[in-house]
Amino acid sequence: MLTALVLVLAFVLDRFGEPPVRFHPVVWMGHFLRQARRLLPPDFFSGLLGWAVGAGLVVLVAWAVQGLIFLLPLWMQVVLTALCLKPLMAWTALKKAGESVLNAPNLPEARRELSWHLVSRDTSLLSESEVMGAAMESVSENLSDSLAAPLFWFVIGGLPMVAFYRFCNTADAMWGYRTPELEFFGKVAARMDDVLNFIPARLTGILICTVHGSYRAWKTMLNDARNTPSPNSGFPMAALAGLVGVRLNKRDTYSLGGPFRDPERQDLAHTLKLLHQVAVASVGFLAVVACFL
Repeated sequence: MLTALVLVLAFVLDRFGEPPVRFHPVVWMGHFLRQARRLLPPDFFSGLLGWAVGAGLVVLVAWAVQGLIFLLPLWMQVVLTALCLKPLMAWTALKKAGESVLNAPNLPEARRELSWHLVSRDTSLLSESEVMGAAMESVSENLSDSLAAPLFWFVIGGLPMVAFYRFCNTADAMWGYRTPELEFFGKVAARMDDVLNFIPARLTGILICTVHGSYRAWKTMLNDARNTPSPNSGFPMAALAGLVGVRLNKRDTYSLGGPFRDPERQDLAHTLKLLHQVAVASVGFLAVVACFL
């Protein structure tokens, strides 16, 4: 029951935004990963060493914090644990990133907002339809990475496990690229992120289909989820493609929802509303699961 209360309270706190940068644990993780990448040779074993040291430190700190919190009265445990969990998950910031693309006054600005907040690909030549589609893809994929997965792992293992997940996810975001410098250096970070997101990504896809009762979303997810290079991201993205009835396409990489039309601006607005309902349902579902564990 206490875990369920923490989930709900952390989600409520998320509406107030992120803590200051200097106090944000994910920012600290990013600083460590950036320095490790700069100082270590770009080979597999150096990447493994940097990842293992960082993960160990993160888990140790989270375990110590959780241990101190458990010494306090129950109501303080709930409040302080929720305050610690909040920076490790983020739906409001993700939704605002999508809104920044939606509300951009023109296509060049929409491309800039997309590149700044949501994707790492080159956006300079994307059409408006591609920009809206990329934003839809990123928000749906990160609904899993930024909300469902952190809360799932918190239910499983408390603050140490969710901190470990967030470190692995951040390491993948910074190191998990197939470039000459990072192909081997970031291999462990990328594979561990795949493992940790295996269940949450599929859970997110199932919730997208189930919350809105869409047979088309189910069919599209089952048919297209494995079209993406990532073993996980295709599940929420394909479910969304079927739910909204649009084709989500990344040039020369994948296509989800092939029979459907190309995305339009109003589809991104619709997506943000639909996924907010899924975010609420995710918290509710995991809170119920926590009550039985």
